[in-house]
Amino acid sequence: MSLGNIAAKRKETRRIYVGHIPIGGGAPVAVQSMTNTDTRDIPSTVDQISRLCEAGCEIVRLAIPDKASLVAFEEIKSKVKAPLIADIHFDHRLALDALGAGADGLRINPGNIGSEKAVEKVVKGALDMGVPIRIGVNAGSLQREILKKYGSPSPEAMVESAMKHVRLFEALGFDKIKISLKSSSVINTIKAYELLSNRVDYPLHLGVTEAGTLISGTVKSTLGIGYLLAHGIGDTFRVSLTRDPVEEVRVAYEILRALGLRERGPEIISCPTCGRCEIDLFSLVEEVERALLDIKASPKIAIMGCVVNGPGEAKEADIGVAGGRGQGILFRKGELISKIPEDKLAEVLIEEVRKLVR
Repeated sequence: MSLGNIAAKRKETRRIYVGHIPIGGGAPVAVQSMTNTDTRDIPSTVDQISRLCEAGCEIVRLAIPDKASLVAFEEIKSKVKAPLIADIHFDHRLALDALGAGADGLRINPGNIGSEKAVEKVVKGALDMGVPIRIGVNAGSLQREILKKYGSPSPEAMVESAMKHVRLFEALGFDKIKISLKSSSVINTIKAYELLSNRVDYPLHLGVTEAGTLISGTVKSTLGIGYLLAHGIGDTFRVSLTRDPVEEVRVAYEILRALGLRERGPEIISCPTCGRCEIDLFSLVEEVERALLDIKASPKIAIMGCVVNGPGEAKEADIGVAGGRGQGILFRKGELISKIPEDKLAEVLIEEVRKLVR
């Protein structure tokens, strides 16, 4: 499959809505994240949600561990525009109360939410409110009987856990379902989603759980999520990083950009540097990237420090510089514009990009 055909070959799934955001049914792959503030800290949580939305996050999930979090959730909901998902574990009563607090969606884990009767109560409540539920299976918290049957949290075990609850939901007349099958193993994650995708047409939420730090988490998420999206599987996803969740959103959009599925923000192309580099390219790239975080348009920017490939790459970009010996050559749409001293390169490049996207 060529990358150019990925969008056309996405599996057609059912359409649901989380708030005003469409999921599945051919809608653009939606980007999600989760706050890491204490939900009871309303100002900090509202501020983080605002920063997530500025970065392009479309759906935000909040942990609801207790009653105090529910009270805060309701107030937070009144202060933000993004659809909010209540993440519930262990106590189905919190899920029921979250519906009353205005949750746009619920995330429950079949392995720890409670008895089948408890799940039925949650499903019936969501059915009455018209709110979707994510069946969130996690390899680290599968039901005991399923673990005993398979001997490990295998892909087959995760799929069986999901299907058990899908059948229960369907028996209750509920179909506003999306499903996730998360493991810290990239291989198990991929296999589980492939198995599930062959059995259901509900939208799938992708993710590699506990993926890790910025570097390891980005690599694992890119491989797992990227592979599945490249094969037409997945309608929404979260990149899980031990990091500020805004970084999760930035990585998510780079995955989508690389696959030709969606674009947001400038695409910066820069060389890894070698012994031929004669300018402080690291500092230059970092300064430009930070200054352009607020831009939603997607110009192609080349920042090169090499006389070998630099001029060619810079010419191919919307805006580009090729630097060397204390100066840089500025290109706009392939046309050489001027020579600029190294200490002015960032300032001029940022100004040129902003003029281009006005």
